[in-house]
Amino acid sequence: MRILMLSSWVARGHVGLSAGAPVLQILGHEVTQLPTVLLSNHPGFAQTSGRPVATDQLAGMIDALDANGWLASQDALLTGYLPTPEHVALACHLIARLRRHGRPRVIVDPVLGDHPKGLYLPGAVADDLRDRLAPQADTLTPNAFELGWLTGLPTDTPEAAATAARTLAGTCREVLLTSAPAGPDRIGVFRVAQGDEGLWSAPLRRGVPNGVGDVFAALVAAGIPTGQALGHLDVLITASFGAPHLRIAESAARWSRAAPLPKSA
Repeated sequence: MRILMLSSWVARGHVGLSAGAPVLQILGHEVTQLPTVLLSNHPGFAQTSGRPVATDQLAGMIDALDANGWLASQDALLTGYLPTPEHVALACHLIARLRRHGRPRVIVDPVLGDHPKGLYLPGAVADDLRDRLAPQADTLTPNAFELGWLTGLPTDTPEAAATAARTLAGTCREVLLTSAPAGPDRIGVFRVAQGDEGLWSAPLRRGVPNGVGDVFAALVAAGIPTGQALGHLDVLITASFGAPHLRIAESAARWSRAAPLPKSA
């Protein structure tokens, strides 16, 4: 598949584009990357340097891709971290432009925040993402905090999270709730798609490097079924414990051949 990705990029480590793109390339997919921010590394480290990429520069890159005939051939668009309202507007414009060429799948990973920190973004950006971008998605991949913020509903129990996911699914074809509460010391992914539901769960594991959500959203954008995507992730996570970053290249021979994880319910 050919996947266009609009998200953050880091020089070292694996988050945003620097997580999703190499995973998809190892699996044989063609990836085109549009960076919304250029950073030295994930901001969780002691030192970070970088800044957002100006939207006029990104617009020029999109024009060039289109002029070369590469926009028309995209099978899917994945949007991730969008730092300003102007970047959200650019994402909306890009969706409209792609849909003039056909009907590529649009996957929105609504990178808004997480527990316990709350919103990572200014309120104006989060509002625009909820009100302007999310309604254009075919698939949404929120975590539990983001699902609650998008719907205004509680997500702290399996039952509440399922209700909120069903509510959000009324606005798109598919919702994949990551970090879904799945019982004591368990976490999972809850999928709702046009009446079809499923839960995949695993023991809650701490100390996992950043970027797991970015990899999952990229696998979803490539059309990989949920169970298979989680099979890849399970092996990658296991191989990455104790490392500062996901061991994408080092463990590729194992995670790329992983079996699917079965549904829990």
